[in-house]
Amino acid sequence: MIIDQKTPAVDCTVIDYSAGGACLQLTGKIALPPRFELLHGLSRKRCRMVWKNGLRVGVAF
Repeated sequence: MIIDQKTPAVDCTVIDYSAGGACLQLTGKIALPPRFELLHGLSRKRCRMVWKNGLRVGVAF
């Protein structure tokens, strides 16, 4: 995940991925902004966080 240009990329695990969004597992507690970019394979998607439960985050593209 790319939060902003000044912050190093944040590692996460993609639990589920579809055309409209994804479920991500974070590796630790991190304060995510409401919008960020997700790098997955060769794609780079602008995301909007729609829910958070512990270390899992749901995003929409």
